[in-house]
Amino acid sequence: MKKLMVASLLITASALAMAKLPPPSDEAKAKAAEAAAKAAWSGKVDAYLSCKAQDRAAAHYYKTAKAANKEVKPATAMPACADPGAFSYVPVVATKPIEAAGAHSPAPTATSPPSSTTPAAAIAPAKKP
Repeated sequence: MKKLMVASLLITASALAMAKLPPPSDEAKAKAAEAAAKAAWSGKVDAYLSCKAQDRAAAHYYKTAKAANKEVKPATAMPACADPGAFSYVPVVATKPIEAAGAHSPAPTATSPPSSTTPAAAIAPAKKP
């Protein structure tokens, strides 16, 4: 009896876990996009702070090495640390394509007149055997 109860409980739990969630609302999508942008900005800030710390460590090394009269090789040229600035997020406004907006696509540019007075036999002559 216990095994049957445990099995039915597991089947019920797996059915609940497989239930499909509704798609996120536009507001939830906007919040997720903002959170992703903020996470990317935080990564840039961390890289900037790490770069500044490396610069300070290198400056301290050169200062102490020169004071101890050690031979110091010149530093390799590195790009300057780029400050990412303050966080600013501008939401992207999606515009509908012309077809989805309810309008028809514009007609293509004409390269030849729509009809001509030239007979079809003159345009594409028949092949002779």
